[in-house]
Amino acid sequence: MIHRTLEDILLEKLSMKKVLVVYGARQVGKTSLINSIFGGKENILWLNGEDASTRNMFETISSRNLDALFGGVQTLVIDEAQNILNTGLQLKIIHDNMPNLNIVATGSSSFDLANKINEPLTGRKLEYKMFPLSFGEMVNEHGLFAEKMQLNHRLVFGYYPDVVCNPSSEKELLNNLASSYLYKDILLWENLKKSDKIYKLLQSIALQIGSMVSYSELGNLCGLDNKTIEKYIALLEQAFIIFRLPSFARNLRNELKFSKKIYFYDNGIRNALIGNFSDANLRNDIGALWENFVIAERIKRNHYQQVYCNQYFWRTKTQTEIDYIEESDGILNAYEIKWNPNRKASMPNLFKEIYPESRFSVITPENIEEFIL
Repeated sequence: MIHRTLEDILLEKLSMKKVLVVYGARQVGKTSLINSIFGGKENILWLNGEDASTRNMFETISSRNLDALFGGVQTLVIDEAQNILNTGLQLKIIHDNMPNLNIVATGSSSFDLANKINEPLTGRKLEYKMFPLSFGEMVNEHGLFAEKMQLNHRLVFGYYPDVVCNPSSEKELLNNLASSYLYKDILLWENLKKSDKIYKLLQSIALQIGSMVSYSELGNLCGLDNKTIEKYIALLEQAFIIFRLPSFARNLRNELKFSKKIYFYDNGIRNALIGNFSDANLRNDIGALWENFVIAERIKRNHYQQVYCNQYFWRTKTQTEIDYIEESDGILNAYEIKWNPNRKASMPNLFKEIYPESRFSVITPENIEEFIL
């Protein structure tokens, strides 16, 4: 069982001669990925946007000096490209004048890099997200049975590469990541001296995974106004730490139309924020942990398999709900996510009545591979 990876996608898309942009949180392995693809090959120029000499060089780029800078280069790799001023305009000049040059740029924050490249590189780029390691990638590494045996561990410590590769240091590594490193870009972007408010916001979100969130309630907990809460959540989402799931509503007055849930891309980061690394089977939040894990892994799977769909949860004012819904080509697939495989679940009669063509499945540890591979 071979799971399609981002490396497979990038290798496939190189021949299109577009600028390939890879977004992902810090420490998810973007540099390792690029090394895996291009390491050891000739005629590659590696640049890092955090290096002052790289930033200075890009300030002087023009169509007249491209041959001097990149002559003989087949592939240009720019790591942490969000740190370069006018990145998009400079990459446009390079791409338009050197159409046979492979260009790959990585960034750890889409709110910064995307703002710089979207308009200049319209029609010239392909964008991809890179997440912490996935269930599918680990199945590729050591097989389905071995990875399913690790489910309890993954629910607690997650899939950050350093964490997976250093099984005796998970707590230290996750605490270091969660303390401020993951949202370093936001602090720089907002020119914030202290991370207390963002950390408090992340803690508050971490305690509410699987539940609907209220910006005003989060604001009261963190001492921030609603607009600031909404802005910080958007930035945290664009830094690939959290993601929002909107509510699905079409036909029924009783459906919640503007509610939202927030999940973490990685369970380990979530648990570090609340300081709880206890065993999965001993936790009172195991249902929420499992829901977060399953939905995050489905998001990764869909992105790497290039499955395009809209994603929601569903709930009515009388609290009838479905954990997760995908809408693709007019078809609704509804999923209930249960940690205990013996707990019965069925499609709510109201949902079946309103959306009779929809499909329904229950996802448990026993059949998880059918959903995220």
